[in-house]
Amino acid sequence: MTLLVIGAGLAGTEAAWQIAQSGLPVRLVEMRPVRRSPAHHSGEFAELVCSNSFGALSSDRAAGLLQQELRSLGSLVIGTADHHAVPAGGALAVDRGRYSAALTEALERHPLVTVERREQTGLPAADQIAVLATGPLTSEPLAEQLRAFTGRADCHFFDAASPIVEGDSIDLGVAFRASRYDKGDADYINCPMGREQYLAFRAALLAAEQAELKDFEKESASFFEGCLPIEELARRGEDTMRYGPLKPIGLWDPRWGDVNDREVRRARRAYAVVQLRQEDKDGRLWNLVGFQTNLKWGEQKRVLRMIPGLEQAEFVRFGVMHRNTFLEAPQLLDPTLQFRRRPTLLAAGQITGTEGYAAAVAGGWLAGTNAARLARGLEPLTLPPTTMMGALAHFIAEAPSGRFQPMPPNFGLLPELPERIRDKRRRYGAYRDRALADLDAWRRHHGEAQPAPSEAPVPVGTP
Repeated sequence: MTLLVIGAGLAGTEAAWQIAQSGLPVRLVEMRPVRRSPAHHSGEFAELVCSNSFGALSSDRAAGLLQQELRSLGSLVIGTADHHAVPAGGALAVDRGRYSAALTEALERHPLVTVERREQTGLPAADQIAVLATGPLTSEPLAEQLRAFTGRADCHFFDAASPIVEGDSIDLGVAFRASRYDKGDADYINCPMGREQYLAFRAALLAAEQAELKDFEKESASFFEGCLPIEELARRGEDTMRYGPLKPIGLWDPRWGDVNDREVRRARRAYAVVQLRQEDKDGRLWNLVGFQTNLKWGEQKRVLRMIPGLEQAEFVRFGVMHRNTFLEAPQLLDPTLQFRRRPTLLAAGQITGTEGYAAAVAGGWLAGTNAARLARGLEPLTLPPTTMMGALAHFIAEAPSGRFQPMPPNFGLLPELPERIRDKRRRYGAYRDRALADLDAWRRHHGEAQPAPSEAPVPVGTP
């Protein structure tokens, strides 16, 4: 039996790999580049649209724990991210071009994977074991079929991508390199603002002209709280940006003087700081952290050049905004990621209502693994709810319906610890230790230890 995976984003790439690694043939259908999406720029698999960062690398952070769980399960997508990592302080960020190209090559060269470059306009037949991983930009013909199948109007919110500038165009006579609280290497470029500069910048954001949404997007438009456009943050209050992506805490330029001198610190510290994160391995491209935006491109250039150090910035990509589709998962899916009405159809990735790159990969791993098990006549698996992967799967299947919104990985999804630990760092460490121990026992019980992927994980930063 040949299985079907629809969509070659992060989730679909992982799902197809897990199926093929189990020894079963799989057809991987991807509409790009035959038909492009509003946000993608290439036909490569697992293209990263919004940011090049998978989030915190440390396993006592929610995103880092999720990454570590995936490593232990032989994830191709996370292993390849490790291999193509670029400096990003305490985060796992990748050279997105090389990263996507490596994943595309790995799938296209696999003897059990057949890649079909075409648009899938309908749902597969009921007797076809398939994984739906079309992501938040599912094309309209397939979305219409999905609405008819589920009997529910589709949900959507709006997501936005940050601009990218050339590193050589950043004025390092004003900006400075540092990581917050000097953790790790000085991997970020920081553009400090005084109070008057910040207020003028906020006023320009509020007055700038936005790109007009299409008619179908205007109806019931809402924003995912974890990925708000910078202009929306500016509208929410004078200090909102300073408590979000522009917070200055823990960032100090040695040129300002001795950070330990209280008077110097009080007189010279920045009122707000814009951070830029490295996009590529060579450090030629830099992403404005947290600057997702729907401003018109000309307005972006004008307003963002008001940031100290970016007065002559050369933009290689402007911010864009697009509609994201996701399922009302608690009404439709089991924790195995199977549709309750059709167990041979599984869903994975952001279309299920998880948020974030690593969460999409986790859904792809589970859906691909369970699709392969169904084809072999085995019971599908449910992950332990004490793991971050399991907690996300259980959340999307069991969350209260009617107000369901996308959810990123976070420790609030995990069952409480037997004893309360007040110190947050120790508490998160305890969550991690329990999760990894439970996942190890679960993996050994179910025999789900996977062979190492072709792009084997290597230490972050290894060339």
